[in-house]
Amino acid sequence: MMGYISLQSWSRGASTSLHLLPPVGPYPKLYDAGAVKFDVRASSSRKSLKKQRRESQQGKDITTRSVTEAEEEVIAQVDDTSTSNDSTDVVAATPRDKVLQACTVTSGLMAALGLVIRKASHAASTEGLPIPDCSADIPFGFETWHLGLIAGTVVLISSSRFLLLKSWPDFADSSEAANQQILTSLEPLDYLVVASLPGISEEMLFRGGLMPLFGTSWVSIVGVGLIFGLLHLGSGRKYSFAAWASVVGIVYGYAAVLSSSLVVPMASHAVNNLVGGLLWRYSSSSKLKSLE
Repeated sequence: MMGYISLQSWSRGASTSLHLLPPVGPYPKLYDAGAVKFDVRASSSRKSLKKQRRESQQGKDITTRSVTEAEEEVIAQVDDTSTSNDSTDVVAATPRDKVLQACTVTSGLMAALGLVIRKASHAASTEGLPIPDCSADIPFGFETWHLGLIAGTVVLISSSRFLLLKSWPDFADSSEAANQQILTSLEPLDYLVVASLPGISEEMLFRGGLMPLFGTSWVSIVGVGLIFGLLHLGSGRKYSFAAWASVVGIVYGYAAVLSSSLVVPMASHAVNNLVGGLLWRYSSSSKLKSLE
């Protein structure tokens, strides 16, 4: 538009053209220079706009990456925290030598205490004191039919424990915690030791000493069974496990009174311990193989 107006003014007179055109050089050069100048500015403007857009996009990308990295860091921290929290639920296994040492010492002390009570009650009864003779009320006698009673007691307790492990989560957690702490580090033959020694010594104390000391009635059977159960708290075992141990103690007490023999609860207790330990070891090995 500006070039067209300038050409018309030039044909009408020099004065008009002098007012319309810049007072420097011939007109075509001025027009070309202006056009070139105009194109350069427009081009540079377009380039600067594109550059700004690129820089803006790059800034957004950097911001997005920064936010993404920050989110990933937070997620990693949360995962680490949850992992550390989960790891606290895992009970540390006691070394093998300490398990065997504790089992031997504790079993020896309980067996010795049970024997002392039986000997003391026998001596006091012989002297005419009004104290039951524990060794006479629950002797070490054994008869053939006791084998059936032992087998029935083992089946009853082991099957009941299996059902409770499947249906009572709190009891299953308690049992798992105790087994992890005590049985994890043991060798296969060690299971005979940790099953037999506590089974024999605990029955010597509770069914061979304390229970006949208070009589052989249901009150004595249940009372000593409750004490037996409460002493099973700790080492990851909760009140659900103590309740189960109380019922088991009552069953052992009834078996001792029914058979008039301390051998029956001793054998039943030891075999049940062995069955429970071996089943736990087998199930733990199966879980590890399935994970591999």
